[in-house]
Amino acid sequence: MSSDTATPLEDVAVRLRAARRVVALTGAGVSAESGVPTFRGSSGEGLWEKFRPEDLANPDAFARDPALVWRWYAWRRELVAGCRPNPAHDALAALERRVPEFLLVTQNVDGLHASAGSQRIAELHGSLWRTRCLGCGAIAEDRRVPLPELPPRCGCGGLLRPDIVWFGESLPEAELVRGFETAAVAEVVLVIGTSSIVYPAAAIPQHAARSGAFVVEINLEPTPLTPHAGAFLSGPAAVIVPQLVGGVS
Repeated sequence: MSSDTATPLEDVAVRLRAARRVVALTGAGVSAESGVPTFRGSSGEGLWEKFRPEDLANPDAFARDPALVWRWYAWRRELVAGCRPNPAHDALAALERRVPEFLLVTQNVDGLHASAGSQRIAELHGSLWRTRCLGCGAIAEDRRVPLPELPPRCGCGGLLRPDIVWFGESLPEAELVRGFETAAVAEVVLVIGTSSIVYPAAAIPQHAARSGAFVVEINLEPTPLTPHAGAFLSGPAAVIVPQLVGGVS
């Protein structure tokens, strides 16, 4: 099909087919299409209606009442445990298998990308399914639902916390650097289901565009990134991403 008659989606699919270096940046919109709550505003769940995420997801709250914070995270884990990867997650895992140099940078903590089969992942905000010991520093995966005790303890006896970046904490430097450096040499950068207002993650596609990457935004609504993107594809990620990846051989 000639470029004169191709749709924007078809044009992007052609670029993706030719690319050997691709980065995908995903946000809450991808998880929402699997039924993962955003945990903002009223939760509709009794006790948790009284709290904002900012009230609980911070080091001071954990120091004051680790059991309360862990009860909230245990509730979140139970909700997310019932969610499954959607076609966008599956398509990104398939894209990784086909592209020689691929990195998935995610702001999500639900682990659905890994469940779909993605392996080259930079988790900027951590994971609901990992714990970190405040005593010995050990980080471990723990997918038990429900957890047998709250707050949980490490084998060393130390208190465990969720391995998640809380408000007031810095993103993991190694993962952030990996995202920026990989995006800087990427040919195509897919920005999927993110508001593009949370920094420093929002700066990754901007940095990539300045370095010559073709930036593709996939979202339900325009964002601050839209005017700077090479293409904006409006629609659900679970619809758009499989259509794009279906054209990659």
